[in-house]
Amino acid sequence: MEHQPLRHIRDIADVETVPALLEGRRARLERFAEILERDPGRSFTTLEEIEFVPRRMRAAIRADNSPLAFAFADPVLRASGLAGDTFGDARSFFELSTGEAHHLLCSCVNGRSVKAGPTAKRLRRLAARRPGLWLAYGCAAGLVTLPGAMYLFG
Repeated sequence: MEHQPLRHIRDIADVETVPALLEGRRARLERFAEILERDPGRSFTTLEEIEFVPRRMRAAIRADNSPLAFAFADPVLRASGLAGDTFGDARSFFELSTGEAHHLLCSCVNGRSVKAGPTAKRLRRLAARRPGLWLAYGCAAGLVTLPGAMYLFG
């Protein structure tokens, strides 16, 4: 068997490289932002008033030409586990809270359409957040104020 560089093999055979799988919320959100930033002026349809859909039916919400449909078309996100282009698929794959997903995708926040550029910026902000850090800050603030509150009310 003769070993040859991949660039030589591509000339004589159909070779597909397997995309690297994305691990974790941050990497997945960053990839979503990255593919949106390729065409920042592109318009997408938002999901229609998510908050008025009964909770048991929210997971199935979808729209043609939505940011989620665009994400689902990306082979890296699909290979990493994005199962579909629904609200529920996005929430579980990108590890979004209902509020985060609502703010990102709903028509009541964004209007009937949203541009790729601003959506990518929101995704990057979500990726940079560390929810555990806010919890730690809250606990520390509570511990600091507890003695004062006990003195005032106790």
